[in-house]
Amino acid sequence: MKINELQKFALKKKKYIVGLMSGTSLDGVDAVLVEVSGSGIKTKIRQLGFVTHPFPQGLKKKLLENSMPNSGNVSDICKLNFLLAHLYVDAVKELCNKSKFKLSDVDLIGSHGQTIHHLPQKKNYCGLAFGSTLQISDPSVIAKLTGVLTIGDFRTGDVALGGQGAPLVPYFDYLMFHSTKQNRALLNIGGIANLTLLDKIGDASSVIAFDTGPGNMVLDLLAKKYFNVEYDKNGNIASSGKINEEIFSRLKKHDNYIEKKIPKSTGREYYGAEFLSPLLKKFRSVPKEDLLATVADFTAYGVYRNYDKFIKNETEIAELFVSGGGARNKFIMNSLKKYFGKHVEIKNVKELGISSDAKEAICFAVLANETLAGNPSNIPRVTGAIKSTILGKICLP
Repeated sequence: MKINELQKFALKKKKYIVGLMSGTSLDGVDAVLVEVSGSGIKTKIRQLGFVTHPFPQGLKKKLLENSMPNSGNVSDICKLNFLLAHLYVDAVKELCNKSKFKLSDVDLIGSHGQTIHHLPQKKNYCGLAFGSTLQISDPSVIAKLTGVLTIGDFRTGDVALGGQGAPLVPYFDYLMFHSTKQNRALLNIGGIANLTLLDKIGDASSVIAFDTGPGNMVLDLLAKKYFNVEYDKNGNIASSGKINEEIFSRLKKHDNYIEKKIPKSTGREYYGAEFLSPLLKKFRSVPKEDLLATVADFTAYGVYRNYDKFIKNETEIAELFVSGGGARNKFIMNSLKKYFGKHVEIKNVKELGISSDAKEAICFAVLANETLAGNPSNIPRVTGAIKSTILGKICLP
């Protein structure tokens, strides 16, 4: 493809786009194939296929080592940047095979990449103050190996303009799920939980969204440490335990993020292994099922506390739609119902016609389409950037 062909390509009425996402769970690549028509508020999508391509054994450990201070090295990060791109390409090929769709018929790939470190707050470094973020799995490698136009590195542009670079899903939420009848919120519980408020009378600039606090990340650490499983499937372990009120109270005092003012975002830098370390040392004798139950309930509490503190006075919601791995955790879902009460319906996002597991991957397919259309897709009120901007790097095949 020549660069002067981009505009003509962008004007295609219908595109077949692959969205790629690997998150803080570090277990694999979500790949979705969608048919997209239009752009902006006229965007229409139809999901054609979805796969989760697992990471090879040992990769999660390497990614964890190289995402934390004092444990990574530049050689590993250089290699991981290319390794992940190869794995993303494998995911695209698996998706096309499963969907019985020719790779050569894919028009566009939108890739989030794997966040290796996220430092959006301005800090002085060598005489300059700036924020920074790093997502690896280079989109240029994906473009060259698939022969498909690829757009990636969506967060960088927002951080360059003083934003948090996150969350980016709210723009997608507005395009796809805004209702003129009900105030609603979209909650994604991946490694981190993030919330998007959609006011029925507002436009995209009125959207409020932010990371509320821990999602599955802390729970996964406990599941691995005490039960030697990658995650608490369906919340079964937590459901067999009881909430420990003393630990819950300590968590509320220990967690400095939940009460932090918006806009805000967080990640493994805060909710990694060190987050729970002081509590685990103090409460060694507590049944491990109780630990998972308490942390799962605390995850739901973080969502509600943020809603109650930062949103409710401005807009009361009637519906909360949940996506991500946390949507399958029955303990978290029941805790959300407990905290939000009878006036807010807690639902799975699949009731809006979209796969809970595929939602974030679909988001980056849509964001890639927006970039190609020349539409800004960050929301300054959400990220804190000084202005709206077109996101992503366009990489030619």
